[in-house]
Amino acid sequence: MDKSGTDLGKGSVGNLLFKLALPAIIAQLVNVLYNIVDRIFIGRISNGHIAMAGVGVAFPIIMIVSAFSALLGGGGAPLAAIKMGEGNKEEAEKIMSNSFSTLIIEGAILTVIFMIFNEPILWTFGASSETIGFAKQYLNIYLIGTVFVQIALGMNPFINTQGFAKIGMSTVMIGAVINIALDPIFIFGFNMGVKGAALATILGQLASAIWVLIFLFGKKSILKIRKRYLTPELKVIILIVSLGVSPFIMQSTESLVLISMNNKLQMYGGDLAVGAMTIMSSIMQIILLPLMGLSQGAQPIVSYNFGAKQINRVKQIFKLLFLSCIAYTAAMWIALMMFPEVFVAIFNNKPELVEITSWSIRIFFAGILLFGAQIACQQTFLALGQAKISLILALLRKVVLLIPLIFILPNFFENKLQGVLMAEPIADIIAAITTSICFSVFYKKVLVDKSCM
Repeated sequence: MDKSGTDLGKGSVGNLLFKLALPAIIAQLVNVLYNIVDRIFIGRISNGHIAMAGVGVAFPIIMIVSAFSALLGGGGAPLAAIKMGEGNKEEAEKIMSNSFSTLIIEGAILTVIFMIFNEPILWTFGASSETIGFAKQYLNIYLIGTVFVQIALGMNPFINTQGFAKIGMSTVMIGAVINIALDPIFIFGFNMGVKGAALATILGQLASAIWVLIFLFGKKSILKIRKRYLTPELKVIILIVSLGVSPFIMQSTESLVLISMNNKLQMYGGDLAVGAMTIMSSIMQIILLPLMGLSQGAQPIVSYNFGAKQINRVKQIFKLLFLSCIAYTAAMWIALMMFPEVFVAIFNNKPELVEITSWSIRIFFAGILLFGAQIACQQTFLALGQAKISLILALLRKVVLLIPLIFILPNFFENKLQGVLMAEPIADIIAAITTSICFSVFYKKVLVDKSCM
């Protein structure tokens, strides 16, 4: 039993999932606010629909920054949990400490690169003469906090993987509360507009980063960041990255999807269509992040019990995760198909934007019904340490299917905008079915091999 009172190897898996997933889901829901509250306020400033499109153009860079935190945090945390299950605390601490130092190096490099090249990148990502100013204003301030983002997002999984779900939830909530509180002050009170939104965001991330480090250097944490392990070891980093490349691909390719979408939408629908995509990407976060909260709650249980060779518990937790994810995406699909205007109204009430976004939602999210199956299968492979399979599945939906379809489908539709949007549900459905079939084949083999060791 760990210091949090959570024994990952005993007790009901349902109770364990509830105990670990509920704080993670709450944290992810709060994280939705963290990421989209800026857009809610921005949508209500003067020229809000143009400013919204500008932030949407900058968003792929923000997603790339987050993806790099997942490269190390998403890869290192499951490995650390497996080592804990094997009783090898020393190796778990080496993995965590190496991840921490590499995240800082990574954050510094990303800051320099994007500071120097942000304007040509933004033009490439679909900026127009009207939106480029807003995009640069937001991004130039946000990039100052890149290292804070890397620490907050990259090290928090190491808190969750030890069973300290409530502490991990607090990491997100602290940053979100600060961000939400400062947004109206900076945006409207100081009349800073999109610059104020970016400043509020990075101050929130700074607070989250400080919270994470206080805990991981403190007495309560089972695993400690050790000075002797801070110098990155190539073999350890390769191991972490080999597993972390899957969540990295998931997030970074989302950026590529947005870039491709924004370019085609700008071509066929102008700034209004790009603004609609900004809203829909925010709604996608609302849908995706609770799913990630469920999988984050399941991950320590799966990884720990896999390392401890308790295969029946691994099977039980996967079944529960799979059914929960499917039920959630089914409920969200019904809500989106029936009441798209309700979701749009959260961000903007400009009639033209509401009309085009509501129409787009019913097309764009038509395949979300099966998305829970893909997330459950893919994240379980990650928790089992199966880097190659998880990477292939991560590449399938976006790189193999979605991005090519964005460019191909408009050629077969009279309404080119509809053709672009149709790429999403087609890719979702094909990827979910393929992932489920692959999982049913490989899942048994992975567990049988482990149980025979």
